Amino acid sequence: MPEQTQKILIVDDEQNMRVALFEALSRNGHEVAVAENGQMALEMIARQRPDLVVTDIKMPGMDGLELLRQVKALCPELPVVIMTGFATVDTAVEAMKQGAFDYLLKPFPVEVIEETVARVFALERRLVQPSAKSLGQRVGEPVALDKPIIGQNPKLLQLMARAKSVASSKATVLILGESGTGKEVFARFIHNESDRRNGPFVALNCAALPEGLLESELFGHEKGAFTGAIVTKKGKFELADTGTLLLDEIGEIPVHLQAKLLRVLQEEEVDRLGGRAPCKIDVHVLATTNRDLAQAVKEGTFRQDLYYRLNVIPLKLPPLRERREDVGLLVDFFIKKYAAQYGKPMKKPSSAVWARFADYDWPGNVREMENLIERAMLLSQGGELELWDFWDDVEPPTRLESAAAAATPPAGSSAVAAANASAAMEIGTQTLREVERQMILQALQANDNNRTHAAEILGISVRTLRNKLHEYRSQGIIE
Repeated sequence: MPEQTQKILIVDDEQNMRVALFEALSRNGHEVAVAENGQMALEMIARQRPDLVVTDIKMPGMDGLELLRQVKALCPELPVVIMTGFATVDTAVEAMKQGAFDYLLKPFPVEVIEETVARVFALERRLVQPSAKSLGQRVGEPVALDKPIIGQNPKLLQLMARAKSVASSKATVLILGESGTGKEVFARFIHNESDRRNGPFVALNCAALPEGLLESELFGHEKGAFTGAIVTKKGKFELADTGTLLLDEIGEIPVHLQAKLLRVLQEEEVDRLGGRAPCKIDVHVLATTNRDLAQAVKEGTFRQDLYYRLNVIPLKLPPLRERREDVGLLVDFFIKKYAAQYGKPMKKPSSAVWARFADYDWPGNVREMENLIERAMLLSQGGELELWDFWDDVEPPTRLESAAAAATPPAGSSAVAAANASAAMEIGTQTLREVERQMILQALQANDNNRTHAAEILGISVRTLRNKLHEYRSQGIIE
């Protein structure tokens, strides 16, 4: 029984799966809600945020990966577990790159989802610090770890100095730059350098919400203001009172809401939907965009007066291709980060990788680099990070040699290592479930069916191995 009731949202288009998960997790004392598609899930999350989302990946309309992206844009700290019966390595890596906590292969015993949920909430408890309130977080929420700004590019350092000088003012800061340049990281830097650092930092992605929910998220609503408004809810402006509000992708805000936003910025008071009187607020507003707002004003899709109000202090972040001297620093930082996060050994990029990095234009900027290094750290099988660990268009040169070596596997634990290498080479054409089954059976064979030794070599618990073998027997794969 958990120490306190946790709210879990199950998203699956199969009714039987929803019912089974609802019953299993409810028995453990969790408060469980269900949604039959991604759009319904987003609406439920916007109304009342759960503590965990468990979603299927293959659903009509919005699939699980797209739901994951939108959830992470709306609530970056909300853990998401992906379920799938059609997993491949590319799917798994993409899910982890997008921020999934874990992925589960259907069908799975009920113990698997119970163990996963327990791990999620155990990690959440470790992340919650006693001083959360003083750091501006709502009590009970995990404290987000700050992402430092890595670099020594002169233009970047100049922008950081300018950001520090305006951090404690109430002047609106408009952070401009291509996608992936670190605009939100820069916004958090401004907050942490300000005299509001002990107040809340609240971020809202203006492009991540349906138009009908954006107004309520920004300004809040009173109970009964519209169908479904069963409780009074504060908007992001009120939640950010005495702190900082980041309006991410401000260029995507609908025209009809721009006038109301302008009034809030000018009057420093907000009107909830259905409210009787405005509420005074004290908020430092930051905004980000990768759009050309001046051009949007000419096209009539963005109000000129709002543009002038936002553009008081513009900070244009340079793309990574103009920060070549920072590439090495960023690579080292992300390798250390993901080695620690995934329990992987520290590895250096090969000379071929460094050569490609030097010529690469980084169209996705720092975010692209981080995703590539995370992928490489997860997939690397050698002593160095090689080109094929980063990019699919490069084939490993040892494919045939590895296949030949795997044809005559040595005895004992070395046989398992050979099986792992062979599985890694074939993994592009097999599902993860097939590769997993192959590795488990070969580990058992190499250890004379000793489950304890096989589980130790595979890096799993004996209980998990026992559940997998029970699954294979029920499917008629083994006797």
